[in-house]
Amino acid sequence: MHVVVIGAGIVGAACALELLRDGHRVTIVEPGEPGGEQAASYGNGTLLNPSSVIPMSSPGIWKKVPAYLSDPLGPLAIRWSYLPKVLPWLRRFLSAGSTPAKVAAIGKALRPLLIDAPERHRKLAEEAGAGDLITRQGVLFAFPDRAAFEAEALSWKVRRDNGVRWLELDEDELRQREPSLDRHYKFAVLVEENGQCRDPGAYVAALIRHAVDQGAAVRRVKATGFRIENRHLRSVATEGDEIPCDRAVIAAGAWSKVLARQAGDNVPLETERGYHIVIANPGVEPRYPVMPSDGKMGCAMTPQGLRLGGQVELAGLEADPNWKRADVLLKFARKVYPGIPEGLSLDNVKVWMGHRPSMPDGLPCLGPASGCPDVVYAFGHGHVGLTAGATTGLVVADIVAGRKPRVDLAPYAATRF
Repeated sequence: MHVVVIGAGIVGAACALELLRDGHRVTIVEPGEPGGEQAASYGNGTLLNPSSVIPMSSPGIWKKVPAYLSDPLGPLAIRWSYLPKVLPWLRRFLSAGSTPAKVAAIGKALRPLLIDAPERHRKLAEEAGAGDLITRQGVLFAFPDRAAFEAEALSWKVRRDNGVRWLELDEDELRQREPSLDRHYKFAVLVEENGQCRDPGAYVAALIRHAVDQGAAVRRVKATGFRIENRHLRSVATEGDEIPCDRAVIAAGAWSKVLARQAGDNVPLETERGYHIVIANPGVEPRYPVMPSDGKMGCAMTPQGLRLGGQVELAGLEADPNWKRADVLLKFARKVYPGIPEGLSLDNVKVWMGHRPSMPDGLPCLGPASGCPDVVYAFGHGHVGLTAGATTGLVVADIVAGRKPRVDLAPYAATRF
């Protein structure tokens, strides 16, 4: 069949490669540069964490909403001007994690998409000649003390119930493992199954080049909709023309909502605007990627320097970035790594903002469209898009081929809301 994949981020790239492996003809539609700075994949925190089975929403989080509205630089911020538009999504978000049972159900649904992710990505990267970009040294979750770890008991219980295992490190063991960390971190857990994609932008670009080498075509235009007749797909419409095809995959990230509506589903997709900074020549050489509990962000070395990525801002697709949030990341970097010198030149710090495609419950939309089964959804992965990308590609290939999908699609149905 001829399959059009809309989007050339990590999910679209993985889908294209698995569809090619099945013998289909593939056209990738992407207006931007694959792996370019416009893509959420580019700005990822670089972590490949099969342990990331915890949704953003959690019991009692509703109590923090006033703080989210009052602090524009907090780890989760909501712009007042955007509140009326985001309110329906926010209600669903608060409900999604309102009980431990709901959090556990989401964790159970996420795990099949994440398990063995570093190994799956390693294989894809090696096929594309970029095997050096995937590592599996584990990820440290750092805490000021054991009490701070125990305060997150629900999160770690859900991880354990889904097969995640870890090593607990006391202060001395932590110093030996990661001497660059500030000494206010006195306890950590090391999740050894987790890994890293050292340069997500370069990785995605390499996968798309590999897809082209395998026969895929790339159209540098924006997809605008579909021509559907009697619930069967005839073509994908673009800004320039139509592309006749048998199947289409929507993997356009935060821009997927309009396309999904044309395929029969009004999905509550929102953009979580994420920020990162990269400090060139940071003066420290961390051995492990680190998730500090007091910052809720990822810290990892990349070929370009030390990257700190995270934070959530709900402000839509059109609002200008709030670069003061990048300043917060830089200040926090020094809190985590005291060896970073004061007075860094701005030439040494690169800032970025992008759009995570997020569903309220932290689960993606994955499966056939309601109005046209020839259109397959593969978007809305939120904070686990890079990690889940490789398995998502395999699942999409299963759907297109008519095979029984390797995961249960029910939790990811676009109609679940």
